[in-house]
Amino acid sequence: MIAAISPANYNYDESLGTLRYASRAKNIVNKPKINEDPKDALLKEYLNEIEQLKQMLQNQNGIPMQNLPISNTFENLYYNLPLF
Repeated sequence: MIAAISPANYNYDESLGTLRYASRAKNIVNKPKINEDPKDALLKEYLNEIEQLKQMLQNQNGIPMQNLPISNTFENLYYNLPLF
């Protein structure tokens, strides 16, 4: 940000206000956030949890988990979720 101030005495109040505004503007911090549908975010969490549970089962039993009845497709999960 560029703040233009005047060295003249009659502009003292305006220059001081400009410097205060510039100081406040300098301290603004933006935190970007992904704009995502809450339902899609929930589905991603469910998919991650399913994968973690499969890994836990596989580590515990030593049985491959390829043929589990749980579907990994996003579309199947999306259309079978209850509406809130």
